[in-house]
Amino acid sequence: MNDPSTIRRLYGRAQGHPLRANAQRLVDELLPALDVPAEGPLSAQTLFGDDRPLAFEVGFGKGEHLAFQGALHRDWGFIGAEPYLNGVAGLLAEIEERGLTNVRVHRGDAIDLLERLPDASLNAVYLLHPDPWPKARHVKRRFVNKGPVSLVAAKLKPGGEFRIATDHVNYMRHVLFTLQDDKRFEWTAETPADWEDIPADWPDTRFAQKARKLGHDVWRLIYRRL
Repeated sequence: MNDPSTIRRLYGRAQGHPLRANAQRLVDELLPALDVPAEGPLSAQTLFGDDRPLAFEVGFGKGEHLAFQGALHRDWGFIGAEPYLNGVAGLLAEIEERGLTNVRVHRGDAIDLLERLPDASLNAVYLLHPDPWPKARHVKRRFVNKGPVSLVAAKLKPGGEFRIATDHVNYMRHVLFTLQDDKRFEWTAETPADWEDIPADWPDTRFAQKARKLGHDVWRLIYRRL
């Protein structure tokens, strides 16, 4: 079956409502300075000018989690990929407000960027509330499929974390089914609190908060690269 590592197509909207003046200013003025180069290999050295721990977020939404991590670990480098322009503008606003210099932004496909990073170069990969693609004929579009998971496994350092959050029970089960038998990863959970509680270094995004208000459970799954 095909999966997102072979289907070179982005699904969903590229832009929503027209950007407000300040958001457009950020896209015009700040994004060029933080944009990931369009071509060539990527590394901490090429992106940040030195060797440092690297983390990558797949589809960062409005960017609040990526900005939080960037502020928490200012000695790390963070890369975020998001095709939705309004989301990119949201992250840029967070970066400006927090005074972050350790975040780089790509408006586009995460897989294209992951492929350009050296193997065993990432300390963490975040996949937070991805589109669950609930219909059976759309399961191949999920990021947690053979191709993308193999790419994440290749790019994570031994001991690196693949963090996944979802409020969709079928997606949670899909993640467990896909990764539990993958010998490249181990699930770090020991008690229900490990996937149900909100840890200090992983706050709810606005999407998770909205899900909880609707009465949905939110699961956090951490897999360690072996």
